[in-house]
Amino acid sequence: MSSVLNGLWRVPVVQAPMAGGASCPGLAAAVAEAGGLGFLAGGYKTADGLYQELKQVRALTGRPFGVNLFLPQGRCPHEDGGATAPPRPFGASPPVAPAALDLYRQQIAGEATWYDTPLGDPEDSGRDDGYDAKVAILLDEPVPVVSFTFGCPEPKVLESFARVGTRTVVTVTSAAEAVAAEHAGADALCVQGIEAGGHQGSHRDDPQIPPGARGSGLLALLTCVREAVRLPLIAAGGIMRGGQIAAVLAAGAEAAQLGTAFLACPESGAHPLHKRALTDPVFTHTELTRAFSGRPARSLVNRFLREHGPYAPAAYPEVHHMTSGLRKAAAAAGDPQGMALWAGQGHRLARDLPAGRLVHVLNAELRSAGSAPTQRGMP
Repeated sequence: MSSVLNGLWRVPVVQAPMAGGASCPGLAAAVAEAGGLGFLAGGYKTADGLYQELKQVRALTGRPFGVNLFLPQGRCPHEDGGATAPPRPFGASPPVAPAALDLYRQQIAGEATWYDTPLGDPEDSGRDDGYDAKVAILLDEPVPVVSFTFGCPEPKVLESFARVGTRTVVTVTSAAEAVAAEHAGADALCVQGIEAGGHQGSHRDDPQIPPGARGSGLLALLTCVREAVRLPLIAAGGIMRGGQIAAVLAAGAEAAQLGTAFLACPESGAHPLHKRALTDPVFTHTELTRAFSGRPARSLVNRFLREHGPYAPAAYPEVHHMTSGLRKAAAAAGDPQGMALWAGQGHRLARDLPAGRLVHVLNAELRSAGSAPTQRGMP
């Protein structure tokens, strides 16, 4: 079947872009060399940092790879109610009052004392994540595919990428978001189920809705989106084995996107404590929380999440910048109880395999799952 995604992979495995260091050039290149689609995560990087990583991946592989960008978010309003933000992109979340941030700063002040590091200043780091500069780099140095998280770009941005031959993928968490992305001109969608580790890619974070109270499991969501749009779909959320890839392909996806499955790989840039925590019996389950970043994100449940999650405001990226130093200090101290241990629901199935080997194993499992009924003598 002809698809705009044809030629991006030989094996229908996409390595999820994981911001914060896990999706490093070595990981993306190893996945691409094995026949999957590797991704760089542009989130939290400077534009020059992203450019340098592009050069590194291109030095390691001639295979297709992609880059993910975070959509800019709204600014906090002034105390007097005046607006400070430029127009937000499609679906961007509403701004949060500074009072809510002040309360959370008080809530986590003890962490700064414990780790002997100051809380970050949300106003120091901006709200757009260098989005325009990164878009400009990717238009000057085109890659085969660019994906977007936390919203949908304006049609003119999608059209600009089309002119340079780059295919665009928008992350969606509902059928309504999928329809909006199709109307905007996206080439394909990444359908993210609630099982996924790290940030939910919702286009709008409603502060009135607790993390985890909204969202659908991947297979149900994939079916709803498949019936709502005609675009090619990539399925994401809790996928750790080839049999699960077979299931999402049968449900209408063209590939599966895996993040947590690649975290434990030696090429992954994740902190060693994070890698070990995936299968450590101390960490029994995951939850969606705003504790670390101000946006719902699935993490292994640790002390920081339990103590502060219920009080975290819907304030991304302000909370991310506020807690960034704490998380780094916790890692430096060897304390996973203070780190953001992003992980999907299938984290206990993580395998410490080289990334290329993992792609081959997943493909073998996929083939086995696809032939299983015949092997059992079923028609």
